[in-house]
Amino acid sequence: MSSIAARSIAESHLTDSVSASRADARSQVALTSEFMPYRPAATSPYIPHGVSADALTWAETVAPGGYTHRVVARGTRIRFDDPTGLACANVILYNALETTERLNVADTVKIPWQAYVGAGHPLLSGDGRVLATIVADTSSHHDAFCGTTTDDFNIVKYGDAAPEGATPSGRSRFLLAAAKHGLTGRDLAPSVAFFQGVRVEEDGGFTFTGSAGAGTYIELIAELPVLILVVNVPHPLDPSDDYEVGPLRIHAWRAEPTGPADDRFTATSELHRAYLNSIDYAEARGL
Repeated sequence: MSSIAARSIAESHLTDSVSASRADARSQVALTSEFMPYRPAATSPYIPHGVSADALTWAETVAPGGYTHRVVARGTRIRFDDPTGLACANVILYNALETTERLNVADTVKIPWQAYVGAGHPLLSGDGRVLATIVADTSSHHDAFCGTTTDDFNIVKYGDAAPEGATPSGRSRFLLAAAKHGLTGRDLAPSVAFFQGVRVEEDGGFTFTGSAGAGTYIELIAELPVLILVVNVPHPLDPSDDYEVGPLRIHAWRAEPTGPADDRFTATSELHRAYLNSIDYAEARGL
């Protein structure tokens, strides 16, 4: 008899009745995992320096190959941490009040006249509003060009793309996250990737610049109520033959949206108009 079979028989008494099953389930309530949401958020073991635990509204460690999703209030500050240098935070944003309004990566690089996202960069919707702004960045290795991986891509590269397997694609993970909010594949816009960089060469080709290393972070401010979908999978241009991706830490807390006192509010005429559009929308809805 195998050791697994023997253990199964030995432990079978723990679930051989409803009451025993209930007791067994309740005995596991205090168990924790390396990758999990922390509830309440104040119990996170990785609270960023200078942030009050009581102010946290979201705290989670996303597993390699994992995903998460959240609706956050206007003015929420969201921090992504890459503790190992191997995370790749693929992100899509939606206006949480009207999910037909979503991240538009073309406008996100066009309106600021800057193809490489970093501190001060707005993440714009196709309706000319700023959904969120990058307000801090110690990585500078990001990508708004390539999107994420697909099942077909992963099958060719890794031999499998099953969502429940060891090498899920970014799109399959986005589909799972989107479904939690009544969205489908037709609602998935191209994503932006944080912590894995790409540069465009003079001939139009892409060069993968990879990670800035362990311990970097990026922070966003939600300029509207935002639904955020996050997928942590390898970048499609990652040259490694292995499915290499590290944990992604997320913390969010109450803060303030961008206002006229912020330098970025009037940094350019285009950005000024985009922020005014966001404020006008928020005020019309009493936010």
